[in-house]
Amino acid sequence: METRRRIPLTASLAVPAGLALALTGALPASPVTTAPTVDQADETAYVALGDSFSAGTGTRARTDNCYRSPYGYPALIAGAQGLTLDYQACSGATTADVLANQVGALGPETGLVTMTIGGNDLGFASVITECALPGWLSDCHGAINDGRQILQTQLPGRYDAVLGAIAAGAPSADVRVGGYPHLFNGRDCHLLTFFTRSEMDALNAATDELDALVEQKTTGAGYTYVEPRDAFGGHAVCDRTEWINGLSWPIVESFHPNRAGNIAYADLFAPGSGTAEASAVPAERTAQSESTLVRRQAETVLGMDLTSPANLRAARAAGIPTGTLQSVVRDLESGDTARAAAALERLSELDARHEARLGAHR
Repeated sequence: METRRRIPLTASLAVPAGLALALTGALPASPVTTAPTVDQADETAYVALGDSFSAGTGTRARTDNCYRSPYGYPALIAGAQGLTLDYQACSGATTADVLANQVGALGPETGLVTMTIGGNDLGFASVITECALPGWLSDCHGAINDGRQILQTQLPGRYDAVLGAIAAGAPSADVRVGGYPHLFNGRDCHLLTFFTRSEMDALNAATDELDALVEQKTTGAGYTYVEPRDAFGGHAVCDRTEWINGLSWPIVESFHPNRAGNIAYADLFAPGSGTAEASAVPAERTAQSESTLVRRQAETVLGMDLTSPANLRAARAAGIPTGTLQSVVRDLESGDTARAAAALERLSELDARHEARLGAHR
């Protein structure tokens, strides 16, 4: 297959003030004065396609329903390289959404296209939510396997369709498609999530399988695959310097690259586009109290239904003391987060034992 022309990007560490345009949601259109031919692609015309990892979800700078953060890696690349960005990426997007709502922005003048896509086709949010719950209330491995089934049987054809649409819409573009980093390092440091080691290993292994498909399809189409896993090594959830958020509030910020992670992505997609060393960027802080955050996270992640009859029956069947569940809810509702934290730690230990017993029988 013919390898498509690569458009070089000049290295620059400065992000001009024009980047602030992205904050308004009024994204500039590509300046086209004549109808270009295939050989007249504009090297500065940049279209960013994809999902939440391309929209900048996780940077705590939401601008619209699609998120499209000014700290997302496409905005950083455009600012550093002096490109005109058409920001199409949207949080929650699947391959079908890219085809229906995003590739229409491409044209013969498009010089650069970047994209991450595929995670939502496999149910990224629902799988993470399932695995975050206590093991006796969820089926994490079943959810992962359901996603892997789609990956193996349906996603290859969906990727072909997306890459074919890009080739038709932007025949002279430099197209760069990114994979996904490992989210986990094997340790869960959040009180309100119950990821076990085996679950985190299985989630990372599913990421490897997805990235292998993305790389195969991307390079097979003559485009550039962008590999993030090595660069993100040592910067997963619960690492000393996180480039990926753990459980956060609002919940949509959870398990996505933060501002440092987007700087790293920018440098991977277009070397020299990072505005600073990612390790030097502080984590974004919230003004909310720890008590408020814990209670709000519990309401969303746990649904505050730990003591529902169905959950109590499931806990008893798994050998989990129902009194511990009741104390967690009671302490959270009273605002006694210290006591609730101690009870949640105990629940995590019990959950790990429960998962170990299940693992021995898998």
